[in-house]
Amino acid sequence: MANLTVTHTEDITLNGQQFGGTNIFSISGINNIYKRIVTCPANVDTTILRTGVTVDVTDSSMDVQNIKYIRVTNLDGSNSVNVNLQIDVTESGSGASAANETATILLAAGESLVMGTPHDSIAAYDADASVQTTLHDLESILIDPSANEVKLEVIAASA
Repeated sequence: MANLTVTHTEDITLNGQQFGGTNIFSISGINNIYKRIVTCPANVDTTILRTGVTVDVTDSSMDVQNIKYIRVTNLDGSNSVNVNLQIDVTESGSGASAANETATILLAAGESLVMGTPHDSIAAYDADASVQTTLHDLESILIDPSANEVKLEVIAASA
């Protein structure tokens, strides 16, 4: 087992005053790292990470309950992508999961999306703008690169 140390730093000075900061946190009990650079072809939705109730080697999924950290970074210098968080609201508990909702976030060139555990951590609700407290599992992360080929880096750390 190992510890994953994550450092986030912002550096900005406005009118001679520093407003940046650094936050460091450590995640213990890491046994597995999934890291890859993925080329997403133009006009092709590309799944870059898949989770499941248990590890499923047939689709290279990671156990959603063991993942403790995920980062997706858009390595492209000028093109944004849509990051689609595929959500499993049924959570059958029988092994394979299936997405039945999605939430989409625009990730501009050079930006990163970071999240902790994907287990019981996300919800989408389209009926009104009410606060949701019943959270669900992330089933997968799908990238929509639009009309541009882009490269992304994905890293996931799990117990």
